[in-house]
Amino acid sequence: MAAKSDGAPVPVRNEIPAECAPRPDARPPQQRPADQRYSLPDFCWTLCALLVFFSDGASDLWLAADYYLRRDYWFFALTLVFVIIPSVVVQVLSFRWFAYDFMETVESGTAAAAVVAASGVEESDPSPKDGSERGAGRTAAAAGLLPRPSTEGGAPGCCRVCKWLFQGIIHTFQLAQVWRYVHALYLGVQSRWHTDPERRHYYWRMMFESADISMLRLLESFLKSAPQLVLQLSIMIYANQVLPLQGLSASASLLSLAWMIASYQKVLRDSRDDKLPMSYKSVLVQILWHLFTIGARTLAFALFASVFQLYFGIFIVAHWCIMTFWIIQGETDFCMSKWEEIIYNMMVGIVYIFCWFSVREGRTRCRLLIYSLTVLVENVALTTAWFLHRGSRMSDFYAVVLVCVVASSYALGTFFMFVYYCLLHPDGPVSGWTYVVEKDIPVEMLASPASSHPPDLVSSPPRTLQRTKASEQGCAVDGDVFQVRTLRRAQAAPPQLSPRTEGPVIRIDLPRKKYPAWDAHYIDRRLRKTILVLESAAPVTPRIQYRCLGAPKEVMEYETTV
Repeated sequence: MAAKSDGAPVPVRNEIPAECAPRPDARPPQQRPADQRYSLPDFCWTLCALLVFFSDGASDLWLAADYYLRRDYWFFALTLVFVIIPSVVVQVLSFRWFAYDFMETVESGTAAAAVVAASGVEESDPSPKDGSERGAGRTAAAAGLLPRPSTEGGAPGCCRVCKWLFQGIIHTFQLAQVWRYVHALYLGVQSRWHTDPERRHYYWRMMFESADISMLRLLESFLKSAPQLVLQLSIMIYANQVLPLQGLSASASLLSLAWMIASYQKVLRDSRDDKLPMSYKSVLVQILWHLFTIGARTLAFALFASVFQLYFGIFIVAHWCIMTFWIIQGETDFCMSKWEEIIYNMMVGIVYIFCWFSVREGRTRCRLLIYSLTVLVENVALTTAWFLHRGSRMSDFYAVVLVCVVASSYALGTFFMFVYYCLLHPDGPVSGWTYVVEKDIPVEMLASPASSHPPDLVSSPPRTLQRTKASEQGCAVDGDVFQVRTLRRAQAAPPQLSPRTEGPVIRIDLPRKKYPAWDAHYIDRRLRKTILVLESAAPVTPRIQYRCLGAPKEVMEYETTV
């Protein structure tokens, strides 16, 4: 519900907090274009991702059927288990997201009414019985700026039932990823065909859908493709022969793993305005990097597992426990609660069994060097143990060839990693492998008339908030973490900013998450849904502002808590 501020004198912001001020040693910021647009390469990239998904799943099912026809029931069962169980887990998570997004809520209507009020739209005072949040939502709807909050987007009840039925069928047949890919393509094309403000709204929805797909596919890849790849390589080594379908399935699984890691990093960078986007040239090099390193890693696993099945299981569990403890010790901040963060760290521990995955901002050099040396030692130890105890089923020549394949594949992967970081990193060539580059806004830009945003202001698609500790919340009231305010002017000392009138600002009263974490509304679906409604309801584009750790102060006219 929109309400006037209590009239208490609030001092104008007259200084930039230390946490938000630009560092003197930072390189000049590289500004991203103000309006991002959906392009033909984006469309082709999504189509290729859809083809990778189909090739991975279809080759596994085809191979399972071939095992069944050959009466290799044990191989058939293992192959099918690594297809069905991960797929069911992903479908359940995807349907849970859909159910939450589609459920009727009054918070979205309330927040939209607040933006309408903050934007200066005339609004009649609600009656006493309508003075609640529902009253505010109906008032905004009566003004013709919002759909009535009786149903999602004003859809009739029969349409809602059909939509639930359609999504139920889609998820029952394990096609949630296909639907989300197609939906992302549709939203991208719509953003291309429309003009503002419809273009902006479709683009934001496309970014949200792309984020969902990347999270789901990354989870599915390491639950399905990674163990499937190790299984098929182990079967080929154990049987001392390679069937065409086995090679096809292993290749598709390896490509799916490398593709999804690079795709996840690209979507994550595209979603954050404080990081430069990743070019498709960089993405292709990153795919080659992970393709060769994961290939060497899984081949070493398969060689060792073909001789030492029990010890291989012990090794995997021990490696996962050590990596998970290492990640937890690093104090990541991806999720909105402590237990979700622990589960997330456990999932990243599975990723760390196969490849490097950056989960914390700061000096990457040390962590990457430690991980790379650990993987190198493990690969050498696993391959050596297999070579010494392989028995007489394989000749020395073929054994040496496999050892050389493991070594050369890892060397090629390391080479492409150097190419990416030294030549194609989005922040430019990096010396010393230190990536602490942020796109700070210098004080001179703040004083310039061309600059209309204070340092903690986000003007591109909505970004995320951070799960804060109790000590960081300061004087904020419990639960008051999402506020809509109109920012009238901001001043920086020593330079004085001229007063200016700005549009509505979505004030998130939490410090922003650090890269490579997702912004909070990409994780907190309540914020995501609210932001979409706010964006579609406001006469002008609302901007998203995060609280600096120094608690910046500003003049407020309207305030709402969601």
